[in-house]
Amino acid sequence: MNPSPNTVGFSPERALELGRQTLDIEAAAVSALKERIDGDFARAVALILNSHGRLIVSGMGKSGHVARKIAATMASTGTPAYFVHPAEASHGDLGMITRDDVLLALSNSGESEELLRIVPAIKRQGARLISMTGAPTSTLAREADVHLDAGVAQEACPHNLAPTASTTAALALGDALAVALLDARGFGPEDFARSHPGGSLGRRLLTHVRDVMRQGDQVPSVTPGTCITDAIVAMSRGGLGLVAVVDEQGQAVGIFTDGDLRRAFEKRIDLRQGTIASVMHPRPHTIDPNRLAVEAVEMMERLRINALLVADGEARLIGALNMHDLFTAKVI
Repeated sequence: MNPSPNTVGFSPERALELGRQTLDIEAAAVSALKERIDGDFARAVALILNSHGRLIVSGMGKSGHVARKIAATMASTGTPAYFVHPAEASHGDLGMITRDDVLLALSNSGESEELLRIVPAIKRQGARLISMTGAPTSTLAREADVHLDAGVAQEACPHNLAPTASTTAALALGDALAVALLDARGFGPEDFARSHPGGSLGRRLLTHVRDVMRQGDQVPSVTPGTCITDAIVAMSRGGLGLVAVVDEQGQAVGIFTDGDLRRAFEKRIDLRQGTIASVMHPRPHTIDPNRLAVEAVEMMERLRINALLVADGEARLIGALNMHDLFTAKVI
């Protein structure tokens, strides 16, 4: 049977060799960038920080794909940014760029016709220009207010043609810019969560106890003088695995859980006798409703408990939650 045209010349050994060689070349390209994190890099960071507008990122072809990713990373880490296609810019989208903005233009050769065509207009309206190229003597590099050298010794492509190591280097240099900017802005995990509310970090950092707790009739509660059997019935109806014990002022003075019930059976305690005060845990652990839900998780794990009462600053019971509630809210 004749081999498929798609597999002519295929060698597993050659594929492995090229795969490893590609990673070596691209790793070396990224590592070489460290020597170029110098005054120009710092000036680029300062230029973006001091801008009263937005960071506009642009590039053609593969550089355009990298530019889109850099813009997305910037936007999600505290630097307002968006991508503008250079060809579309010369057909109307140039109006999206104002004098207060900074344009970050990517071109490995530094001679991208579409980018060079819009440079005069950018300069005329007063916007600042940062170029990221692989050719420090290129036209785009010379026209820029700040130039970032993302040049590579060679592409990973065996023919040294397809943009491979060069795009990896540009992407890494863009990440370096984004990280330096987020640090200078004091951008922290809470800020990241606010820009990623649909992600797991957003749920963890922005969800408070009040958002997931049960309250009202969902929280079974009895007084200290309630007989044990009635308290057990209340606990069963609640479905939380606990019953809170509150005094006349509504303050949480105790808790009785499914685990306490099992232990009472093991000790052969006569549950038909006595009040819940005789078997409850006094001075129960509570958490404020304004605390983060992740803090409730930490407390429950540290104390090795599966449920927690929620109380206000005066110890009044206002809710309760268990591990299942936190799992459902995707906090853990």
